Amino acid sequence: MNPEIKILVVEDEMIIGANISLQLTSLGYEVSGIVPRGEEALVHLKENQPDIVLMDIQLKGKIDGVETALLMQQQFDIPIIYLTANADQANFERAKATHPYAFISKPFKKLDLQRAVELTVARLLTERSEDKSRPFKNDLPLVISDCIYVRHQEKMVKVPIHEIFYIEAERNYCRIHTKEKEYLQVMTLKDMEEKLPQNHFLRIHRSFIINLSQIDEVATDHLVVRRKAIPISKNLRGELLKRLQTL
Repeated sequence: MNPEIKILVVEDEMIIGANISLQLTSLGYEVSGIVPRGEEALVHLKENQPDIVLMDIQLKGKIDGVETALLMQQQFDIPIIYLTANADQANFERAKATHPYAFISKPFKKLDLQRAVELTVARLLTERSEDKSRPFKNDLPLVISDCIYVRHQEKMVKVPIHEIFYIEAERNYCRIHTKEKEYLQVMTLKDMEEKLPQNHFLRIHRSFIINLSQIDEVATDHLVVRRKAIPISKNLRGELLKRLQTL
């Protein structure tokens, strides 16, 4: 589960909305709510601002999805992904004028939803990194599904979790060691630990976090990851052995 990215689903067919919510949750996103009307969406935004809005264009109510988006954009700067069954050219042009990040045509497959959201997140991260006055609500690294976004040379880089070997502390920096290269992050190891998915990573020493799936050997006071001997703190050894038994 990735609590970093919150998505609001605005869909008046509640069965469809619930199905979308389940799919988003299974992909690692947090659904901040499912609302059937544009008016309710505007109220929700004031109380619990999401990172992305999935908006059905043909909403039943006083205002449709495009009108809701226009009202939303007067107060908030939140990416919109439109859901549409049979949008005619006129409604498509209206929707396009609100500068959506993506369109998803109904009925859609889970992969369509996954790709649209991932592309939106990647674009959002890039935009926020380029505009320092609009930082992303939660700084990187950002966990999305089975990947982590990290900063590298002023860009957002997508790193698959299975390619991360271990993370090493360097004072107030962290160095992420991966299959292809290393990424130096401006944050403490403690802050890094809080952002990483606990089912994949474990801190075994004050200076090291390891990817549990990358361990090659375990000795009394150290373990080996890709020929690198990493020390194990005595007070953390028990948790390591416990976690290895559940893998």
